[in-house]
Amino acid sequence: MQTHDISNRFLSYFRNNGHTEVPSASLILNDPNLLFVNAGMVQFKPYFLGEEPPPYPRATSIQKCVRTGDIEEVGKTTRHATFFQMAGNFSFGDYFKEGAIEHAWNLITGSPADGGYGFDPERLWATVYHDDDEAFALWRKISGLPEERIQRRGAEDNYWDMGVPGPGGPCSEIYVDRGPAYGREGGPVVDEDRFLEIWNLVFMQDVRGEGSPKKGHPVLGELPKKNIDTGLGIERVATLLQGVENVYETDLVRPVIVKAEEMSGRRYGADRADDVRFRVIADHARSGVLLIGDGVSPGNEARGYVLRRLLRRIVRSVRLMGVQEPVLGEFAAVVRDTMSPFYPELATDFARIDAVVRNEEESFLATLSSGSRIFDLAASETKQRGGEVLPGDKAFQLHDTYGFPIDLTLEMAAEQGLTVDEAGFRRLMAEQRARSRKHAEERKVGHAGGGGYRSILDTHGTTDFLGYRELTAEGRVVGLLVDGEPAPAAGAGTEVEIVLDRTPFYAEGGGQQADTGRIVGSAVEIEVRDVQSPVAGLNVHRGVVLTGEVTLDETVHARVDATRRRAVSRAHSATHLVHAGMRKALGTQAAQAGSLNAPGRLRFDFTSPGGAVPPSVLTDVEDEVNDVLLHDYDVRAEITTLDEARKSGAIAFFGEKYGDKVRVISIGEYSKELCGGTHVHRSGEIGVVKLLSEASIGAGVRRVEALVGLDAFRFLAREHVLVAQLAEQFKARPEELPERINAIVEKLRVAEKELGHLRAAQLLSSAGTLADQAEDVGGISLVALAAPDAVSGNDLRTLASEVRNRLGARPGVVALFSTDGPKVNFVVATTAAARDRGVAAGKLVPAFAPAIEARGGGKPDLAQGGGTNPAGVGAAITLLRTALGTS
Repeated sequence: MQTHDISNRFLSYFRNNGHTEVPSASLILNDPNLLFVNAGMVQFKPYFLGEEPPPYPRATSIQKCVRTGDIEEVGKTTRHATFFQMAGNFSFGDYFKEGAIEHAWNLITGSPADGGYGFDPERLWATVYHDDDEAFALWRKISGLPEERIQRRGAEDNYWDMGVPGPGGPCSEIYVDRGPAYGREGGPVVDEDRFLEIWNLVFMQDVRGEGSPKKGHPVLGELPKKNIDTGLGIERVATLLQGVENVYETDLVRPVIVKAEEMSGRRYGADRADDVRFRVIADHARSGVLLIGDGVSPGNEARGYVLRRLLRRIVRSVRLMGVQEPVLGEFAAVVRDTMSPFYPELATDFARIDAVVRNEEESFLATLSSGSRIFDLAASETKQRGGEVLPGDKAFQLHDTYGFPIDLTLEMAAEQGLTVDEAGFRRLMAEQRARSRKHAEERKVGHAGGGGYRSILDTHGTTDFLGYRELTAEGRVVGLLVDGEPAPAAGAGTEVEIVLDRTPFYAEGGGQQADTGRIVGSAVEIEVRDVQSPVAGLNVHRGVVLTGEVTLDETVHARVDATRRRAVSRAHSATHLVHAGMRKALGTQAAQAGSLNAPGRLRFDFTSPGGAVPPSVLTDVEDEVNDVLLHDYDVRAEITTLDEARKSGAIAFFGEKYGDKVRVISIGEYSKELCGGTHVHRSGEIGVVKLLSEASIGAGVRRVEALVGLDAFRFLAREHVLVAQLAEQFKARPEELPERINAIVEKLRVAEKELGHLRAAQLLSSAGTLADQAEDVGGISLVALAAPDAVSGNDLRTLASEVRNRLGARPGVVALFSTDGPKVNFVVATTAAARDRGVAAGKLVPAFAPAIEARGGGKPDLAQGGGTNPAGVGAAITLLRTALGTS
């Protein structure tokens, strides 16, 4: 019986028995206690708790679930999985124990012809809570099971809750006896491998607190009504009804393993280590695709981190089986094909899912390639010293420099029999965070620390900022610091921090970059490179004395770089317009989350729970913003109270601190925001705004980048020239270029595929010649050479296997190398006679790997890997000869 048929039979049975079919909830329901939905009853919690009236007395569903408490155990056994489907029937104060037991028994023992599962009653067992005499009696009455096949168990086994505060209750579980081949007699209390649980009937009647009754903690009270919550494991039932050994061999999971077999050339069941990897791939591919389908994106925190970890474990598992090509898109397609009949959104939204997994894989492969070499070296050094613990500083280097998550380092270390100094790693992480905070603070307060600036502020008061109206102004030097210390004077070449009593220079803030320019006195010129406000009300100019000497208390002229200021102001005003446009297009959920206003360009970050902004929306926003520029609206600044500003519709930013008086910038009636930055006088001064890109920078946060003014015009001019050149080259109108280019790319793709087939055929035809040219090294026939460039890993492996076959009964080793740009692939294969003499392919790799900066390995008969030093192929072959000669 196919898995989807099992699900449909479940829903059909309960629909026919008065239950409302409810679709699966998203895996990321808004529940503060859960990272992901982990049970069928989660979406019904408000009804169980009496927080909301249930819209129906009975319900049924097939809920997709993800549990991630033991990710590292997945694959090691066939019992663990992160993704599964839970079929459930629910009663909200309607039927209770008798109805739940009767429905379950009828469905699982009913004839398949009548919509049942057809389990033999003689193979079924039940368990009940240790003091639940009512459930025990009901099982005897409804099923006729003998007393010895109804076992009583304690709270650890037969009390159910979600692992967090909420509803719970005693439960009764149904088991299927798989037979003597799977374990001991005696029922579930003796052996849960032989006796496999398929259905849990929870008699939901209690409210649990922080401590679970499973651990002996008391319940907080009773639920408003007695309810039923059941969970049948779809995959477990499929395992039994399909007559296979475990969930990984069922019809929806096995296809992922088959795809992994095709890509790796290895077979599930042939090697214990590979079997673990096959299972990791199969489980995590399903979890990953379903999570992405429900809106989770890879990231470094919470749900995003779990997803990233799942996807990266797939990539690493495949690489350990010798596959170097991208794989996540292939596995995602298999999951789509198997699961979309029940979850059609996986097909309709597959383009987005595919893009997410491919981008994540591309990012991780760069990390894995560089970081793995560093890890291997660190692990080798640790073992050579006789150590068993990888130092914390090595784990930190992998994380800080190569982006290795600590859990990946822990996993790789365990595979080599090592542990990791986690305490040392976390200490270094804490120190790095402290340094980052200190650096950020120093950028604001410079070398002087807050005390020196505070002294200036206390003595001379706040800086009078004139920059809204003036770009040049006369001021007096009221503060002068060199290397953080007060100084009476500073000469040419000295880096200084200067505080003036009044200044036109804008200090960095609100996303707007600081002004630059000159401070000039009677006998001194200072280049101002940065302006910060380390303490509120004080503008500190940082720069270098170009000529002469600056002295404390002298009068100087401050001149802002007017061209740069105007460019920054255009960008800042454009940011306000982009913000307004996004809010009009996406709603108020598009709230500013950060910005950068620099000369000629802007960066605008905003919240977008809905994910990527469609290109059509970006086009509309860009058109609307430029229309505002054409209308040349007046840009007004006014000072008012915060309350008045909000009443007028001005946007204030969450988390910002505002005083009693605020400054409001209005651009016509289109935009109104609280802002302390500098702006244009009229919208037309911005010139033109060109949105360049939109991308994710974190969970629920998007970033738009744009060019402004002359920079935007120059970009458009370059684009125009480029399009004109392409149109001339392709003899096509500009609007025809996409179709014409796509056609050429497709032809190239077909040609490359054909070329690959020809190259592979040519290589295979040379196998006999290569075998005949084998050299004798210490009694071993060695074929070691550089194959043509850009031969794929799969073709290289095929050729090596064919040459090995041509060597026949001779002790032989085949080592082939192929360069592809900055990379080099290699395959080492050994004949049976060579292995009989102790020559193993996997053990030969370390002999030559350093020459090509490679890592890799494999089994005694075949090893494969890649390196990053193609120039070292000749040296690698020499090292291999030497290794064979001394073996």
